[in-house]
Amino acid sequence: MTTSPDAADDAAGIETSPAAAPVSVDGLAALRRRVTAVLIASQILGGLGVATGIALAAVLAQDVSGTEALSGLAPTATVAGTALLSMPLAALMTARGRRPGLVLAYLIGALGAGVVVLAAVISNFPLLLLGMAGFGAGSSANLQARFAAADLAEPEHRGRAISTVVWATTIGAVLGPNIAAPAGRSVSGLGIPAAAGPFLWAAGVFLVSAVMVFVLLRPDPLLTARAMSPGDRSPEGRSLRAGVRAVRESPMAQLALVAVAVSHTAMVSIMSMTPVALSHHGADIQLIGLVISGHIAGMYALSPVMGWLADRVGRLAVIGLAAGLLSVAAALAGTAGASHGQTAAGLFVLGLGWSAGLVAGSTLLTESVPQPARAAVQGLSDLTMNTAAGIGGVAAGVIVAQASYGWLNLVGACLLLPMAGLAIRRALTRSAQPARPAPVD
Repeated sequence: MTTSPDAADDAAGIETSPAAAPVSVDGLAALRRRVTAVLIASQILGGLGVATGIALAAVLAQDVSGTEALSGLAPTATVAGTALLSMPLAALMTARGRRPGLVLAYLIGALGAGVVVLAAVISNFPLLLLGMAGFGAGSSANLQARFAAADLAEPEHRGRAISTVVWATTIGAVLGPNIAAPAGRSVSGLGIPAAAGPFLWAAGVFLVSAVMVFVLLRPDPLLTARAMSPGDRSPEGRSLRAGVRAVRESPMAQLALVAVAVSHTAMVSIMSMTPVALSHHGADIQLIGLVISGHIAGMYALSPVMGWLADRVGRLAVIGLAAGLLSVAAALAGTAGASHGQTAAGLFVLGLGWSAGLVAGSTLLTESVPQPARAAVQGLSDLTMNTAAGIGGVAAGVIVAQASYGWLNLVGACLLLPMAGLAIRRALTRSAQPARPAPVD
């Protein structure tokens, strides 16, 4: 099943084969630990880069555009960039493995961050949006890393494998918003606006992440998983068309896509406009950073708990939990008014709901389709969730400008109804049917 890469690519350390040599049982355990360690380290850095920049994205957009109505377009452009890059990166990973895709994503993210800084200096709003779209590649890398963790995981521990890598983002993601202010001050003598300083820092962090993954993520986990899969022999089974067909044929995969997309859309829509809402009620940059840090802590810090729950009580139950938590978050944030403490509580719970939906949905998606189609399906998942969130982000800015932040939260809560209904329906259908074998790993 293995093929030999040509000499030039082998010398450069790039896997060109869609396969890799199988490993022993002991070697597999060691490889799992190595892959997890590299992914954790890259997630810490990647989370730092994304969170440092995104904390002030809406504020920077408002400064550059001169209007609040366009402030939501900056985080939305980031989400749109993440969505647009999802399928090309998934195609690259399908053909070459996880490592080349992750490296390219971090490099594009660094380039995008640099463009954001340039756009802020010359006060060019369209260029700012272009840079934010490229910056979204950093989020693409962080999202795809969770699937890389699942490539070699044992089926009964898949939820925890995904959640461990998601959790690793906590350190960088919580620190990011809090170093936004120092990052802004650090560029004061360079003629760069303070709100753009975090993006200069993010560019450097993404470059370090790219180098780390390129050097250390060997052998490639996806290529190794394919080598171990007796059913993965045909490249046709790995195409985007095969991925779409796999989702169409699996009701559970369809639910997983809905859960991930709705959870992400509700979170992005509410979170992206919270800094603007807080600033209306007198919050300064430091306080906004603390609130966003609390939100990001909710997103990542308890993800191992969500993974454990997904493995123990089931994926469907945790998807239901996600719908409940996100609804509570919308109620808290939407009725907070000038209460910064209640807004912070709402944003923390919003993060918890996102974590539950992402971990349980990603786990259910991975195990609901055949191994050959997984990379394509996972790329389709990120495309769907980020496209939906991009639309939600655009709508969020309009809703806040034309109505209020409270109305935005109400709309976000309404988005959860289809997800909850579909989860209940699938749970009832599953309980009424005999057990079916899982897709071949």
